[in-house]
Amino acid sequence: MGGLVAIGTIMSMITLTPFFIVLFTIVFMASIGKSFGVRRLYVNLLVKIFEFGRQNIEIVRQQQYANITRSEPEEDELPATDSTDAGKPDVEDGSSGKANGILPNGNTRHKLSNGGGDAPKIVNGGNSVISRAESLILSPEVIDDTRSKSTELGESGNQHQHQHEDGEEGDREGDAESDGSGEHEGTGFKLSNCLDYVKSGMEAIIEDDVTSRFLAEELKNWNLLTRTNRHYEFISWRLTVIWMIGFLIRYFVLMPMRVLICFIGVVYCVIGFAIVGMIPIFQLRRMVNDIVFKHTFRMITRSISGVVRFHNPQYKPKNCGFCVANHTTPIDIAILSTDCTYSLIGQRHGGFLGVLQRALARASPHIWFERAEAKDRMFVAKRLKEHVSDPINPPILIFPEGTCINNTSVMQFKKGSFEVGGVIYPVAIKYDPRFGDAFWNSSRYSMMQYLFLMMTSWAIVCDVWYLPPMYREEGESAIDFANRVKSVIAKQGGLVDLVWDGQLKRMKPKKEWKEKQQERFSKLLKGE
Repeated sequence: MGGLVAIGTIMSMITLTPFFIVLFTIVFMASIGKSFGVRRLYVNLLVKIFEFGRQNIEIVRQQQYANITRSEPEEDELPATDSTDAGKPDVEDGSSGKANGILPNGNTRHKLSNGGGDAPKIVNGGNSVISRAESLILSPEVIDDTRSKSTELGESGNQHQHQHEDGEEGDREGDAESDGSGEHEGTGFKLSNCLDYVKSGMEAIIEDDVTSRFLAEELKNWNLLTRTNRHYEFISWRLTVIWMIGFLIRYFVLMPMRVLICFIGVVYCVIGFAIVGMIPIFQLRRMVNDIVFKHTFRMITRSISGVVRFHNPQYKPKNCGFCVANHTTPIDIAILSTDCTYSLIGQRHGGFLGVLQRALARASPHIWFERAEAKDRMFVAKRLKEHVSDPINPPILIFPEGTCINNTSVMQFKKGSFEVGGVIYPVAIKYDPRFGDAFWNSSRYSMMQYLFLMMTSWAIVCDVWYLPPMYREEGESAIDFANRVKSVIAKQGGLVDLVWDGQLKRMKPKKEWKEKQQERFSKLLKGE
């Protein structure tokens, strides 16, 4: 019995000692903001494995397609061909399909654009089937001369020509039916007036611009995760072996280590900020807070194998201003806080987030609201002005969208932070979904479920661009300023710039939007 205990002790030392050495090495390197480059090598290796998997999937699909095509003449009992066709291969469509870049499952290798003209494309996995004009008639804002603008943009020129021709035919029919009455002439009614609404309605049924932004971004290639629900892991024995090895690594090696690193980071956060809050000298407390703040979020970022590339460090946010970024996940805060210290603003939470909020508030000025206070715009604006009026306060990190978007687009910015005044530091964040989907679908997953998905992903890889500071111009409204900042962020991140409010994720469209469109259509009918 004693021999078994000794053998067990030796085995545990052999296995656990290297594990804890690696663990504390990661924590130490994270705390000082350094890296051996292992994560980047790991990400590059994953890219090669994903490419190998893609090639295997394509080969198997082509074989399946060829077998199906080859068996079709036998099943259908096709008549014998002429002697001139006797030497031709049975599978002409299959070979020509490959030559044209058509995959066996019916998809093409061409990446579909998400919009017409110069609209930005979704880089990874954009599957949009609708190409809309920039002057979409059913947008929240009233847009005049929609048809003429669409025509100038050259969007679907032939379709517009047919619409106008149909409209003219309808006018002639209407004139014939209303001979002498002048009913249609008096109101200025044309059948073509409603075609834009019909077209927009059909586009929304096929694929609307809003709900697709709250779903996980689809990937062009399989990333060896079963979350795609396509059962690629069983398509060939090679992929099955690779997937099983990856499963064991993610769940039995990476996840335990990541959970421990995250736990160490949270404990460090609670204890560190409690100590910082007791330092009486303000300048010393601020300096130590800056160190503890970055250390905490670097550990949390390492707990999800985060690989972050920062660009344009000369535009890094300074004190007494607003850092404005697009929002994909609560991890956005951790990603940005690895490089700069911020004051955070948001609603008070309970649970895991509540622990972090209370710890942060002990050491530095953060703005946390109760639910009732957050609805009081004047109260929020007052708190923001008080914060930015003090030049020694850190910049406030704000996500004006108000909800998480799937990192394919940027939706409407709330104007509150743009009314206060002061400098705005735009920041664009773009995640690479091949290694793990960072988007938090809060209507589907709880915070703990989401963290579990993050811990069992391959990695979280993203690029962060600091952009030149922006100021509100004289005579510019807060809404126009917000839209200008949003446009800059969308362009840099390669995201689609949308006018829709992200709160449509949880609520119905505003009554005012419907009334604006009804009023505009009534004017169109009256000929105004």
